[in-house]
Amino acid sequence: MKLYKIKRSKIDNKGRGLYATKDIKKGTKIINYTGKIITNKQVDESDKYDNNKPIYLFTLNKRYTLDGDFSWNTAGLINHSCDPNSQYDGKGLKIWITAIKDIKKEEEFTCDYGFGFDKDYKQFPCKCRAKNCCGYIVREESRWRIHKKFAMSKKN
Repeated sequence: MKLYKIKRSKIDNKGRGLYATKDIKKGTKIINYTGKIITNKQVDESDKYDNNKPIYLFTLNKRYTLDGDFSWNTAGLINHSCDPNSQYDGKGLKIWITAIKDIKKEEEFTCDYGFGFDKDYKQFPCKCRAKNCCGYIVREESRWRIHKKFAMSKKN
């Protein structure tokens, strides 16, 4: 039995998400993130990987990236949350989505996409509605920068 099913997402109201078909224990491997392995040079040179379009890239190492923008990459339906219940785990060229907490049946799987904080961060608004959401899809280690910007703008 698959650990997931595809349903309309509660996070991405225009799209779909993956939901647990049964209770899942922390540490369980849920699904493999699949795609085509390409060089980082291909990413830099191709118009396909423009921030104005949905991007399903996963950096594997200094030389290679996994392009998951294929209909058969079901794991690509997992949406971002600032309070995720799963994470990307990988060794070599293989990436798994693994539960980082116990997940209840019918709960939507979420991951922290791990986007860096840079000048383009506002291009990626977050819709997760988590209590700790900073409003943008930015990795956990960088969210303090956004919270600090909001605090400074409220003082002015």
